Amino acid sequence: MLKVYILLISCCAAFIRDDMNSEKLLRKMYDRYQGKWYRNYTFVQTTESYKNDTVENKTTWYEAVSFPDKFRIDFGDPSEGNAVIFRNDSVYSFQKGQLKAKGLDRNDLTFLLGGLYFSSFDEALKKIASLHYDLSRFHSDTWKGKDVYVIGAISAGEKVNQLWIDKEKLVLVRMIKFDDKRKEEGLFENHVKLEGGWTETQVIFYVNDQLVQKEYYHDYKVDPSLDPAVFDPSTFGKVHWYK
Repeated sequence: MLKVYILLISCCAAFIRDDMNSEKLLRKMYDRYQGKWYRNYTFVQTTESYKNDTVENKTTWYEAVSFPDKFRIDFGDPSEGNAVIFRNDSVYSFQKGQLKAKGLDRNDLTFLLGGLYFSSFDEALKKIASLHYDLSRFHSDTWKGKDVYVIGAISAGEKVNQLWIDKEKLVLVRMIKFDDKRKEEGLFENHVKLEGGWTETQVIFYVNDQLVQKEYYHDYKVDPSLDPAVFDPSTFGKVHWYK
């Protein structure tokens, strides 16, 4: 009788695991955070650039986000005018206060790290698929001792685009992309609870398995009064969030 009971428990556990898939996971994330996740967010970032596993440069960046699709980075002292603004599907690059380049950029990370909760669920699914994550591929795994779900791959080690989601917090902890004929990997760590959501406070980037950058967030805060002009290229140099 005991053996039969144990077998039934094992079968039920297997069924529960197999029942989860990419769309159900995204729905679970959406239901938990949609309408609750903070819209505006600012932080100061210590950035370490690496070459051959050695720190090559260390700088301070000043960053502001307004979900779902606005993100600004000032590289060094904001008064020097070196920055990039992501707005909708465009990117604007400034040097010494002057606009130097404008182009298209879908700003994947701003969407994946919170922006998806500011659209309809169907729109979020379409956007994730458009970023080349195959929603038909899915599995459970572990990452740094914690249980995760993986969207985009059916087993570990596949050379396909993947999103690794913490099972408890339901936040992104690892991203792998193989677009542009190279492997890009981002790790999102040391999460802190904020109003209605979370923020990673350490981010590590690799290209072709080589460490290229580490980021450490501090002075982070939710700022509902963030001036929209911060993200307006036409007012660059006139408005800034950092005092």
